[in-house]
Amino acid sequence: TDSAFAAVKGDGSVVTWGDADFGGNCDAVREQLAANVLHVYSAAYAFAAVKGDGSVVTWGDADAGGNCDAVREQLAADVQHVYSTYKAFAAVKGNGSVVTWGDAEHGGNCNAVQEQLAADVHQIYSTQCAFAAVKGDGSMVTWGNAGYGDNSDAVQEQLAADVQHIYSTGRTLGGGGAFAAVKGDGSVVTWGNPGYGGNSDAVRE
Repeated sequence: TDSAFAAVKGDGSVVTWGDADFGGNCDAVREQLAANVLHVYSAAYAFAAVKGDGSVVTWGDADAGGNCDAVREQLAADVQHVYSTYKAFAAVKGNGSVVTWGDAEHGGNCNAVQEQLAADVHQIYSTQCAFAAVKGDGSMVTWGNAGYGDNSDAVQEQLAADVQHIYSTGRTLGGGGAFAAVKGDGSVVTWGNPGYGGNSDAVRE
């Protein structure tokens, strides 16, 4: 995180150290982290561990992703991968559905696009405060903070299919962020804060 570390040992246990407010103290979930942890992911203030049974354990700042109680049942099994913004997490499950938690302004609430994230999500990308998901049909779904790339309405038609990969700016502290999507024909579509690369009109041709 910004001020703490988490190490996964060969036996699947986790050891943490650093600032307790940033996840350096995992005492509250230590028993759950004693074995069978496969991966640990981090946001700025919190950690999320995926265990061998596909369940998720979180700790750190409760308001910044350290508390997943609201979606705990959905994270009890079958989680394949976890992604993060500065203060939120997004988990992709085996059926391609997405579960989010953490600060809503950082992408912790995807209710507005929940139906689009119910299945077939292959990959998620992020800026500091927004997520962008690519689905199996090459379409893309965004949520989070509009100033960091959440709002792709202006280019939605171009992102309806054939998106291959997404890159982002605004991963560190600052005033905004943007995304750039590469499509199957090699063309690029951008959106987000113009000051962070969200407007590519000058080089569109």
